[in-house]
Amino acid sequence: MKKRYFLLIVGVVVIFDQIIKLTIERTVGLFQNIVVIENFFSITHIRNKGAAFGILSTFNPGLVLPFFIILTLAALIAILYLYITMPEEKYFPLIALCLIFAGALGNFIDRLRLGEVVDFLDLHWYQYHWPAFNVADSSITIGVIIYILSLIYSR
Repeated sequence: MKKRYFLLIVGVVVIFDQIIKLTIERTVGLFQNIVVIENFFSITHIRNKGAAFGILSTFNPGLVLPFFIILTLAALIAILYLYITMPEEKYFPLIALCLIFAGALGNFIDRLRLGEVVDFLDLHWYQYHWPAFNVADSSITIGVIIYILSLIYSR
C-alpha cells in the first residue's frame, strides 16, 4: 500500500513540475515578466544556481553544483529511509515525506539537466518581491508544513 502512494504522489508532482518548467523554458524568455495579477503575481522566468532564496548562487558553480547534487542525493536517501521505516498508520507524515521527496527530486532533475533550477512563480506586493519559486519548491514547503503539523498534533 505504501509503495503505491509513494509512486503516485511523487510521480504526479515530478511530472507536473517538469512539464510546467519545460513549458516556461520554451514559451517565456529568460527574465521575461508576465503579469497575472497586477502588483501581486507574475510569471517570471529566472534561473537559480543556488539554494532556497538564491543562497550560494554567487559562489563558484564548479563547486556549488557538485555540492548540491551530493546534498540532494543524501536528502533523497534520508527521506526515502524515513518513508520506508514509518508505520503505515502515520498517514499525514507519509504524505508529507512524499511531497518533500518529489519536490527535491524535481529540482534535482533541473540541476542535472541544466546545472540550475528553473523558477517562475513571482509573488509580490507592489515592489516588494518574495523570491521566485516553482512547483517543486511548493511541494517541499507544503510537505514540511504537513510534517510539522503532524508532529505537533500526533498523540
